[in-house]
Amino acid sequence: MLLALGGCGKEARTLTADQPQTPPNGADDPRISKYQNNAYQMAEGGRYFTWYGCGACHAAGAKGVLDMGDGRWRHGSGFDQVYRFVAQGHPGKLAHYGERIPVEQLWQITAYVRGLAQVKPELRRRQDHDEQSEPQGRIWTGAKR
Repeated sequence: MLLALGGCGKEARTLTADQPQTPPNGADDPRISKYQNNAYQMAEGGRYFTWYGCGACHAAGAKGVLDMGDGRWRHGSGFDQVYRFVAQGHPGKLAHYGERIPVEQLWQITAYVRGLAQVKPELRRRQDHDEQSEPQGRIWTGAKR
């Protein structure tokens, strides 16, 4: 029984006041471990990835710099670096998602996209199929907070 309970750590759900209100403050930010490799947080990130229309450019099978699943990151692969690029680095009308998406959702999206390199292509296709029932944006430009 204890062994079974020990396996639940990857799905730990944090619904307390310690949810991040600010971006990561570097690669050693202790809050990163609550998101990276946490199945619940990464799944939520996948939902938001779909809701905000990230898949319009970054769907499974995207080529070059748009391929989030290849594990190669042009602007750095650290959690804090990926977060910063998602929040501030997109060009043109996609710029500044950090002004439109709540901080915790950006943490979850970052955990999700960083985990895509470990997802087998058939599972990614299944995730994409499952998320088709979720609300989807094209390229989300929503109101600034």
